[in-house]
Amino acid sequence: MPPEPPLPPTRAPRLMIGRAELALMGATLLWGASFLIVHHAVRESGPFFFVGLRFATAALVTLPLALPALKRLTGRELLAGAMIGLCIFAGYSMQTWGLQTISSSTSAFITAAYVPLVPVLQWVILRRRPRLASWIGVALALAGLMLIAAPDKGLGLGVGETVTLVSTLAIALEIILISLWAGKVDVGRVTLVQLTVTALLAFASMAPAGEAVPTLTIRVLLSACGLGAMTALIQFVMNWAQRTVSPTRATLIYAGEPVWAGVFGRIAGERLPPAALLGGLLVVAAVIVSELDFGRRRRTPPPAG
Repeated sequence: MPPEPPLPPTRAPRLMIGRAELALMGATLLWGASFLIVHHAVRESGPFFFVGLRFATAALVTLPLALPALKRLTGRELLAGAMIGLCIFAGYSMQTWGLQTISSSTSAFITAAYVPLVPVLQWVILRRRPRLASWIGVALALAGLMLIAAPDKGLGLGVGETVTLVSTLAIALEIILISLWAGKVDVGRVTLVQLTVTALLAFASMAPAGEAVPTLTIRVLLSACGLGAMTALIQFVMNWAQRTVSPTRATLIYAGEPVWAGVFGRIAGERLPPAALLGGLLVVAAVIVSELDFGRRRRTPPPAG
């Protein structure tokens, strides 16, 4: 009887972070900075006008890059861009509306509620069941986000908080839809369509909402146009990176958004309590845990005969 073959070497857990993940981390940093900018800008502008100007700027920035290939726009790309644009409009408009009455840290915390929504929607829509490590990472990220951005006196759901909470569903759907069409459509053309659709829907919503065109101050113009250019970059990065990054992994990277929001808030004079520091550590742990790939030790059966 031949001796049993030796066990194959055990694989150590691997932490796999490539260019796509790093790009999403950079986008998350920019996102975190946007909360404070919008919070101050909407003191002088209505939410729909601000969102419309922001995404119109983003579309204009994107146009030169997508224009040469625009004549090859397909029906699938038009549908993808329109549906993603609808989600972006709903998410950003409600989030911006809420920032008129709640602080940037509260908004960041509530917005982060989309973190546990993505794996569930991914399971329902894409039929991709997340790994156990992903669920553990999601739980750690949510706990960390609660410590980072939850107000000291607890989270009371007023009108602004409720509207912001509803916006998280649209944000989660946006991430799922981007992953659904990633690799099947042209990134430039779809990005241009979704940004244009978002701007048009926002401007069209002004009249029904009774919102007038505000006085175009330097703060409003710089905030909206600057964020518009940044938004164009972020949308390109998301569409490109999520061709290879799963929705759950992308969501856990996006979970760092309120961490950066807290950092920029601190620079602006906000105090970061010890609980927030602990929350930041939990978010970092969530990203690491979700990235670990544990190999299994398997005994190779002896050859027949």
